[in-house]
Amino acid sequence: MQFLYDLVLYITIVVVGLLPIANPFSTAPVFLAVTSKLDPNSRRRLLKLTCIYMFSTLLIFLLAGALILSFFGISVHGLRIAGGLILTVLGFRMLFPSSTADSEQEDVRTFEQARGLAFTPLAMPMLSGPGSIAVIISMAAQISENESFLARLAGYAVVGIGILITVVICWLVLRSSTKITKFLGPTGIDAMTRIMGFIIICIGVEFAVSGIKGFIQ
Repeated sequence: MQFLYDLVLYITIVVVGLLPIANPFSTAPVFLAVTSKLDPNSRRRLLKLTCIYMFSTLLIFLLAGALILSFFGISVHGLRIAGGLILTVLGFRMLFPSSTADSEQEDVRTFEQARGLAFTPLAMPMLSGPGSIAVIISMAAQISENESFLARLAGYAVVGIGILITVVICWLVLRSSTKITKFLGPTGIDAMTRIMGFIIICIGVEFAVSGIKGFIQ
């Protein structure tokens, strides 16, 4: 009974640590904006692929995150700056859509045309961005300090389950957000896209500035 209690407690800690950073509620307007031209079936497929990418990204960094960063000489601060730049560019495109961007968006009407959006920007850096990766790497570092192989294996399993639960919650939030599309209509979606574009620019700048501060310190 105590083992089950500890298991639930540790998994809850992982979910509570990840979910506010992944913040699917802030990703929902972006998801609605980039899938506004898709039919419901294609939108569901894109959401499923996004969640698969999110889970895969976080799992890879859990198992080999520190090794990947050290191999390429990348710091967490560098990840924050890169993620911030990606978000900033995306935000400007949403806030000031050019005629070329509009025509490109009109062409994104099928799953095959939109599947690239599942990884960038939806999975990375929105749902599994630098903040989430930093949390996972710090958890992996703590797990690696255990001398027992079984303890390390159990630690990875607990964090992996926590990641999976977080992904499922993100899927539920984004899946229900598609109902907003019918309520807002094209004009409402366009207005919300521009508003969220400005907010995403602010988030991207914060990511980049925090990364720069980390380098300076």
